[in-house]
Amino acid sequence: MQQDDITISAPAIEMLTVANEYCYFLEHLEGKTKDELLTFMQKILPLMYLKGSLIPSFEPEYPEASERFVTEENWEAVFNVMRDLLGSDDEFWVIDPLYINETEPINSSISEHLSDIYQDMKDFLLLYQRNTHAARENAVSDCGKLFAAHWGFRVGNILGRIHYLLHNEADDYSGF
Repeated sequence: MQQDDITISAPAIEMLTVANEYCYFLEHLEGKTKDELLTFMQKILPLMYLKGSLIPSFEPEYPEASERFVTEENWEAVFNVMRDLLGSDDEFWVIDPLYINETEPINSSISEHLSDIYQDMKDFLLLYQRNTHAARENAVSDCGKLFAAHWGFRVGNILGRIHYLLHNEADDYSGF
């Protein structure tokens, strides 16, 4: 085991810890309230973003060891519970430069964003748990790449909406 092994570095282990908390929470949403969901996300998403940004970019030695595990059915199960919990607060408008027109707002969904992030985090966890160096290396590398291309951007898209939903009645502090 090398001392500079990225798969057991602090950034990788810390990302695993946060990803595990995120996935565990979403897999146990039954019986939770909308406020509990939003409050948890308000706290964990900035931490996930920070930890994702600390994963260095690198190419794994054996990229063929990469795998995806979350099925469409797994994704939909998480999505449907969240969508039901959020109700009419699920939808919001966002300008997303990843789509065709980067100046026109598009209708988006907190549940969809959080489910997409769940898929990336769960795949990261499950691949890492394969417990071979090649699998762990691919898990960490994929997590970093998906942060840059996918889930990091989604975190940024939904934090403002979550903040608004938790604090929208706090808008009459004109004396500050």
